[in-house]
Amino acid sequence: MSVMDKLKQMLKGHEDKAGQGIDKAGDYVDGKTQGKYSSQVDTAQDRMKQQLGGTDREQPPEQPPQR
Repeated sequence: MSVMDKLKQMLKGHEDKAGQGIDKAGDYVDGKTQGKYSSQVDTAQDRMKQQLGGTDREQPPEQPPQR
């Protein structure tokens, strides 16, 4: 059993709390780096939420406005 499988088992039923923790950790890193790596932090947050079942699910890429 991999570490990710063990984490998923532990977090089962508490996905919302896991998502909140991921958001809080990302905000902490953004604060410490003064937002220099915010896009990378956002990507990491999204991927962690996908794997651990956080509150945000995979979202479609943003589309540019149609003219």
